[in-house]
Amino acid sequence: MNEGRAAAGSGERGCLFVLAAPSGAGKTSLVNALIESEPQLRFSVSHTTRSARRGEEDGVNYFFIERGEFAEMVAAGLFLEHAEVFDNLYGTSRVAVETLLGQGFDVLLEIDWQGAAQVRRAMPDSLSIFILPPGRDELERRLRSRATDSESVIQRRLRDSTSDMQHWAEFDYVIINDDFDRALAELRDVVHRGGAASRSDRPELPVIVDRLLDNSDQSSLN
Repeated sequence: MNEGRAAAGSGERGCLFVLAAPSGAGKTSLVNALIESEPQLRFSVSHTTRSARRGEEDGVNYFFIERGEFAEMVAAGLFLEHAEVFDNLYGTSRVAVETLLGQGFDVLLEIDWQGAAQVRRAMPDSLSIFILPPGRDELERRLRSRATDSESVIQRRLRDSTSDMQHWAEFDYVIINDDFDRALAELRDVVHRGGAASRSDRPELPVIVDRLLDNSDQSSLN
């Protein structure tokens, strides 16, 4: 996938990509589209203690487990990373990731910023990507379109999303999902060639993010 990389099964270790975003930024749709178009890329299915949403399948979207089992896995050191998000626990299997990387596959993790920080410490060669929404209004529209959360949950997600967005500079790449096709193309560019245009240290990005965060702060007060 990256320039100079051999195919899976050649004996060359794969690359780990860590993708995070605030709730409602559209990361899951981007991940699904990316996985479908990239045969070299594998998605690591996380474990979670939350209940399955409509249409989700155990072992496909997540491994849905009880809190007691999750705690046992933490104690046994089976997670590469784990975190609590919206009162639910999420974790990535260390063995699953290491097995895929050892087979030469590139691996994509879809986790939150807390988990991403843990992965960077454990695997400093990993590449991290943060997805931003184009603005709070669009973020709220996406959260409401799910039709699965109560008003109080939506408001909490909006507040927490504003906090999550403060961590964008900790990532190697930042992609603004204001147009799905363009965001997907930028994501694929990161996976294929390094995505210089999406680097988080590009000079114009702080101004764009400050504008987005200012909008989120003001809107959250209304």
